[in-house]
Amino acid sequence: MAKKRPQTKGQQTKGKGGNAPAATLADGEIPVVGAREPCPCGSGRRYKACHGRAAAHAATELVRRPFEGLPGEADWVALRELVPAATVPLRLKGGLPEGVPAVTLATVLPMAWPALRREDGSVLLGLQNDTASGDLSRDLADTLNRALGATPGQPVEARRAPVDGPRLQDLLDPDGPFEPQVHSGFEFWVPEAGSDNASAEVTASLERANSAVVPTVRLTGVDAAYWCETPEKNHLRWIMTVPEEELLDALARLHSAGESSLGENTRLVGSFRAHGLTVPVWDLPSEVSAQDVEKPAAAFAERLAGALETSTPLTPEERRARAGLTNRQVTLT
Repeated sequence: MAKKRPQTKGQQTKGKGGNAPAATLADGEIPVVGAREPCPCGSGRRYKACHGRAAAHAATELVRRPFEGLPGEADWVALRELVPAATVPLRLKGGLPEGVPAVTLATVLPMAWPALRREDGSVLLGLQNDTASGDLSRDLADTLNRALGATPGQPVEARRAPVDGPRLQDLLDPDGPFEPQVHSGFEFWVPEAGSDNASAEVTASLERANSAVVPTVRLTGVDAAYWCETPEKNHLRWIMTVPEEELLDALARLHSAGESSLGENTRLVGSFRAHGLTVPVWDLPSEVSAQDVEKPAAAFAERLAGALETSTPLTPEERRARAGLTNRQVTLT
């Protein structure tokens, strides 16, 4: 959570040299400037030693679950960390601004642009980008707001978002659906793939990105489970919103009972954390397709629901199974 800016002793009606500050700042807002520039509040100190100190602290505070409260939180995490190419139509609170026919979330944009305003006025918002603060939701909201007002045909550059700016939860319709469409490549970057509308730079970026795509499929029978194909074996990575400790207990019960697999020669190998959620991972034989794992995944979901309802203490065997699962955990940040 962003902290209020402190009122420093240097906030006075005149700045260094007796000149009035750059702005009266009647609304209490202190503009963001370079770290070594004079603070706009008029204190005479450098920004980094004045209001920049509070801004830097707020910018680095990590929001553990940046997508919490948004429809499809688990899928937001998947598209941020796991899925190479996917898009999702977004619905804004109050509807779309005039001249903006659509807003679409995309995993990656050409040249890693944070966002792009297309010639027709529509907006593409990139999800897999480096961000300047610990609140991914605030950084994305700032990029989205700037994209809505950008000149059609222009990308949006990266910047440090204001620490008290809106978050995605403030901009997106909480009742809007979140239905990812996974693509085999990045042809969605241009309205017509291969058309003359794509610049040489975008075309080259498209070719590079397509060559690196890992085939990925979102399962249809359960929420936020993604199959992917790799040269040696396939995997299923399932993002779950169940609290971590409860989920690990339930997985341990199933693992101990020999009920944690998704069929013959499949194996629950561990889990990782991403943006506050736990993601169990299964190894699958290379011949097991996404379609093959649909029914086993649905059956596992039923077993997991039953295990989550169990509140008795773990047995020694279950505790050992839990220890094995937690020993193989990693955290993505």
